[in-house]
Amino acid sequence: MPTLSLSASVPKSASAHDLVVASDELDKLSPELARAAELHGFEGKVGQTLVIAGPVDEPIRVLVGIGARSKVGADELRRAAAAFVRSVGRHKAVATTLAEKPGRRVTSDQAIRAVVEGVGLASYRFTDFKGTEPKQTLRKVSVVASGAGTRAAFNQGVATVGAVTLGRDLVNEPGGSLTPAAFADKARAACRGTGVKVSVWDEKRIEKERLGGLMSVNQGSTHPPRFLTLEYKPQGRAAGKVALVGKGITFDSGGLSIKSGTGMMTMKVDMTGGAVVLAVMTLLPILGVKAAVTAYIPLTDNMINGDASRPGDVFTARNGKTVEVLNTDAEGRLVMADALSLASEKKPDAIVDVATLTGSVSAALGTGYAGIMGTDDSLLKRLEAASAKTSEKVWRLPLPHEYRKQLDSNVADLKNIGSGPYGGALVAGLFLKEFTAGVPWGHIDLGLSAMSDKEDGIITKGGTAFGIRLLAEMLENWT
Repeated sequence: MPTLSLSASVPKSASAHDLVVASDELDKLSPELARAAELHGFEGKVGQTLVIAGPVDEPIRVLVGIGARSKVGADELRRAAAAFVRSVGRHKAVATTLAEKPGRRVTSDQAIRAVVEGVGLASYRFTDFKGTEPKQTLRKVSVVASGAGTRAAFNQGVATVGAVTLGRDLVNEPGGSLTPAAFADKARAACRGTGVKVSVWDEKRIEKERLGGLMSVNQGSTHPPRFLTLEYKPQGRAAGKVALVGKGITFDSGGLSIKSGTGMMTMKVDMTGGAVVLAVMTLLPILGVKAAVTAYIPLTDNMINGDASRPGDVFTARNGKTVEVLNTDAEGRLVMADALSLASEKKPDAIVDVATLTGSVSAALGTGYAGIMGTDDSLLKRLEAASAKTSEKVWRLPLPHEYRKQLDSNVADLKNIGSGPYGGALVAGLFLKEFTAGVPWGHIDLGLSAMSDKEDGIITKGGTAFGIRLLAEMLENWT
């Protein structure tokens, strides 16, 4: 990933820079550029680029479209910055002026952060296991901007890129090396020096704390579980208390209800919720979040051995409810149940959980949206408002009380799956609700939005770390 720097003008060292073009301002181009635009069909659409070479001793110019000037917002700038940096990948040092005079719908500070995010996240690559380091010519990107809050906005943008990079790195690492203990070590390292307190429970403490769901899922594993608690306290009086819960299944084989070979290939991403929550916690001090935030991350893989949980087994969760496990591949909700119980015991103002909980949410919404549901309309509106600003798209789904009877068990308080093939995401949400003890609660079911097999805007192939920017935006504006 290239180094990001802030500059008041295009540095002389830049071998390429952008010329920002709005779709409704094509008539302002010079005759030379207008001819090139017409010849190549450049219309100034958001993210459209046209590379124009000049004399050998002059920088390459890149026309970058931002759409209609009146409609330019943070998302348009992120997408334009991502397109620009991809178009100049063979140059060592480039500069972008996208953050200057951005438009009416975005402040200068918002523009700087958006451009930094676009450049940094589109440049992300996971190369830890490459035998030969891929050639990456682009070494430095200068963001050209000036103003009173420029430096702070730039630093916040860089920090956001760093947090999303951390999240993507965790998601992209194989489950064989990112064990629960390894995840815990990485959490300690990521939070070191930030002021965020990290507590790690081992298997003995987990058993003592009666985390029956986590122990049940871990029965088939040779790697002992871990449970992370991360605490952030702001300076001065806190503007409320918020709890975050992230699913941390470091690899999901399905257990005895084993997945197909194809279905198992991407299951290293099943800890995305935990990665997202950890990354968000590292951002809070830099963003100056006023709320006190505590995060809970249960960690285990879901494997098979001679004593793995069997369909029909019953365990007792942290809150005392008994659960009949009829499908060991519906394991995420079991570890989340314990984490939600712990979070609710502290009586926060709100709980938000993040999980790759079901495939059915993507059957309904596709791969570009996460589903949200919960018990508090104002909390869900906060998530929707944050989504609109970060363009991490969410869609509200119901929690139909008439579906609750599907979770009734003949032998326990609950069973872990519904009684039919439809509405799986909603039934899973109803299961989680049983462990929130009436605390205002919101649930983000990532589904297939947690990964991508193509590049699109700031998204690169592999783990997307969807939700980091969304939750950070919500918490930054928490009152």
